[in-house]
Amino acid sequence: MKIGQIDLGERPVMLAPMEDVTDHSFRLICKEQGADMVYTEFVSADALIRNISATTRKLHINPAERPTAIQIYGRETEPMVEAAKIVEEAAPDILDINFGCPVKKVAGKGAGAGMLRDIPKMLEITRAVVNAVKLPVTVKTRLGWDHDSRIIVELAEQLQDCGIQALTVHGRTRAQMYNGEADWEMIARVKENPRLHIPVIGNGDITIPQKALEAFTRYGVDGVMVGRASIGAPWVFHDIKQLLVNGSTDNQLSTAEKFSLLRRQITESIANIDEHRGILHIRRHLAASPLFKGIPHFRDTRIAMLRADTWDELDRILQHIEADIIPAFMNNTSTHYT
Repeated sequence: MKIGQIDLGERPVMLAPMEDVTDHSFRLICKEQGADMVYTEFVSADALIRNISATTRKLHINPAERPTAIQIYGRETEPMVEAAKIVEEAAPDILDINFGCPVKKVAGKGAGAGMLRDIPKMLEITRAVVNAVKLPVTVKTRLGWDHDSRIIVELAEQLQDCGIQALTVHGRTRAQMYNGEADWEMIARVKENPRLHIPVIGNGDITIPQKALEAFTRYGVDGVMVGRASIGAPWVFHDIKQLLVNGSTDNQLSTAEKFSLLRRQITESIANIDEHRGILHIRRHLAASPLFKGIPHFRDTRIAMLRADTWDELDRILQHIEADIIPAFMNNTSTHYT
C-alpha cells in the first residue's frame, strides 16, 4: 500500500491519532512494536496559528518513528489552510485531516465529525488544504452523522475528487460515539466502489490480531488502524504483525517484557514533562492495560496504582503486581493470561 510516494508495504497496521495518548514517546514504542505508520495527537488549527505552546509541541517528530502523520482539525477553511502550512514546515510524512472526532467539544462546534453535517464545507476545506501544501493529504472520518445519514460511500468519492491520497474510515457514525460494534460491511462497501482508487484504511474494534486479519481477508481494506486497543498495550502491534506476517501469534511478549514497556512509558512521560504531570498523563494507559484485567480482588491495588503520586511509589506497586499478584493469579487459574 502506498500513500503518495510512501510505501507502507503489504497489509500495513497503523497507530490511530488519539488525544492525550499518541505523544512522541508512545508513537516510538508502537513503531518499535510493529506499527507501520503512526499519527500524532490531533492538533487544533486555531491553537496552532495562535502559537499555543502545548499545541506546537505536538508537532515534534522523532526520526525513528517515521513515517508519521500529523493530524489537524478545525471548522473554517482559512485557519485550516494556515495550520496546514505550519504543519508542512514541521516536515511530517503525511498531513491528515480529522473529520471523525465525535467528542462534544470538537464535533459540537462543527469540527471533527461535526463536519459530517456540512459536507460542502468539509469538501471546501479538504480541497483548500490539498492545494495549499505539497505533502500527501489524507482524511479520517466516520460513516456519517447518524444511522439515517450514512453517506460514506458517496463521500469517499467526493473526498477523492478533492485530491486526498488515502481515506481512513471509522466504522461508526458520530451518534454512536464509541458504542456498539463498528460496521465493517460499510467500510467494505467503500473499498468495493470501482470508482474509488485511493487506499482505504479501516478503523474500529481492531482489538486482537484475528480482527486485523479479518479486516484484510474478509473486508478487503488496504490498511488497518488501531486505536483504543493500544492504550496500555503497545505490544498489540507486535501480536498483530506476528499473525499477518508469520501466520501465528505464538511468539508473544512475556509478562516481564510488557511490564518493561509500561515502565518505559512512565519514565519517559516523567522525563518529557515532570514527575507529577507525567504520572497523571500515564494513568490512562495504566487504567486501560490488559495486564491487570481479570485479576480477582484487584480493586484496592488498582486504586493505589492510579493514585500514586511519585515514581518510587508507583514502581513499588508495579513490582508487587508483577512479582506477587500476577504469579499467584496464574497459578490459581487455567485461564490464558495475556
